[in-house]
Amino acid sequence: MRHFLTTITFALGLAGFAAPGFAATQYPLTINNCGQQVTFKKAPARILSIGQGMTEILLSLGLADKIVGTAVWVGPVLPQYAEANGKIPRLADNDPSFEAVVGKEPDLVAAEFEWHVGPQGSVGKREQFSGLGINTYIAPTDCVAKVNADGGDGVRKELFTMDLIYQEIDELARIFDVKDRGDALIADLKKRQAEAVASIAGAQAKNLPIVFWFSSKEVNGDAFIAGKNSAPAYILKTLGARNVVTTEEEWPLVGWETIAQANPAVVVIATMDRRRYAADDPKVKLDFLEKDPVTSQLDAVKNKHFVMMDAQSMNPTIRTIDGIETLAKGIKSFGLAQ
Repeated sequence: MRHFLTTITFALGLAGFAAPGFAATQYPLTINNCGQQVTFKKAPARILSIGQGMTEILLSLGLADKIVGTAVWVGPVLPQYAEANGKIPRLADNDPSFEAVVGKEPDLVAAEFEWHVGPQGSVGKREQFSGLGINTYIAPTDCVAKVNADGGDGVRKELFTMDLIYQEIDELARIFDVKDRGDALIADLKKRQAEAVASIAGAQAKNLPIVFWFSSKEVNGDAFIAGKNSAPAYILKTLGARNVVTTEEEWPLVGWETIAQANPAVVVIATMDRRRYAADDPKVKLDFLEKDPVTSQLDAVKNKHFVMMDAQSMNPTIRTIDGIETLAKGIKSFGLAQ
């Protein structure tokens, strides 16, 4: 019943109606965020979002009118937000400058990754923003049980779970006093995950070895493969499959000879519009897998067991649920569920 009510109130909230029955945020509100206490005297009026995943959560909460700029994108926005997102200035597809961010006069800068706004922030450090009276918020997915250093993808000490996304949604909803929308969004994501798991219930991919390939700096070189505690690892655990990588690095560079020893039954290939690295293009990935003397011998390649997955579904985002749905469909279509 509660899930039903939150879904209804979410729809009403997006339509601009007041939803009764939910406690309004009491300001000042203090959030313990990635090791810092952040206090909000009132709901932010101007938010600058760094990271596609962060932006899509804000859009999902119906906050498009408060977003004064975005940056760091790897592909198209979720289709249902294309119109709203098209009206929001994009400072850069990759890292924006500190000056560009500050120039938008935000009262909150929200970042998906700590390497953008953190101790070694490529955009700026948190104290640089706070010195100008600008609050900062970093997604819990990038700091809880995770160590970030040297601008890399970091080391995740515990398995990522969607609970961190739900924490982020709940905190942002409270910061902006839209708790009804946050509750409804969380309920919908939980429902979709349950339905994806149920779709292969009784025929789960028992210990099926699977590898997630995000990209490679050099097509013939080592590949960025999902680590054992990453969002893809959560997708695999949810569906009963097995990650072929055992390192705690979020996206370790792994040689194909090493991957070949595990002989994955499925290769999940990231799709994206970004073209920073040589293997960002999924067509380049497929061509390499089928022609390289090592990778062409993998069972997944011989059987053409490729699952094309949006890169954002491989990051800790609301799209991780999309990833569960996509892989479940792939496993079923290959006849690999046992």
